[in-house]
Amino acid sequence: MIAHLRGKLLVKHPNQAIVETGGVGYDVTISVPTFSDLPAAGAEVALHIHTHVRDDAIALYGFLRPSEKGLFEKLITVSGIGPTLAIKILSGVAAEEMVSAIRGNDLARLTRIPGIGKKTAERMVLELRDKLPEAGPATAPAIPAMSATEEDVLSALLNLGYQRGAAEKALAVATKNGKSGSFDALFREALGALSK
Repeated sequence: MIAHLRGKLLVKHPNQAIVETGGVGYDVTISVPTFSDLPAAGAEVALHIHTHVRDDAIALYGFLRPSEKGLFEKLITVSGIGPTLAIKILSGVAAEEMVSAIRGNDLARLTRIPGIGKKTAERMVLELRDKLPEAGPATAPAIPAMSATEEDVLSALLNLGYQRGAAEKALAVATKNGKSGSFDALFREALGALSK
């Protein structure tokens, strides 16, 4: 399987790029954000590739960023979303916005994406909500700042079925109230914050 292509960009269109490597021109389907960030034709380009094999065709889907490729590969695991629709989805909305809409159960936002109806949006939320990374750089620094006890409390809340965002907020409230000593105290305080 082809996983990466580096070569000369021969042609680029909003949904297609042709990359020449070793004398062979590869026809790669791309999203609009990838197209926007591609250099001019004739320049060297490197694309992360997802190779999709069907009975009647082999198709290449290319992305400049590994994170976009990962999101594409998660999208095509959803029942009813194939590679063509996944590219349309990635072209129709910014990746960060889509991730936050899925994690936030924002069906109205998802159904505004071309090709996504209510049932497909519901399946996206159901099947991808817990598989997608936290959106936004603001959440990244908070993770290392957690103590082992706080991580245990967060894990316990998630295992009880609470959404990650709500559990993290409740944990922050509990920690602010000075209950950071023992697991039991912190856990009870976080549960109290969730029940309000």
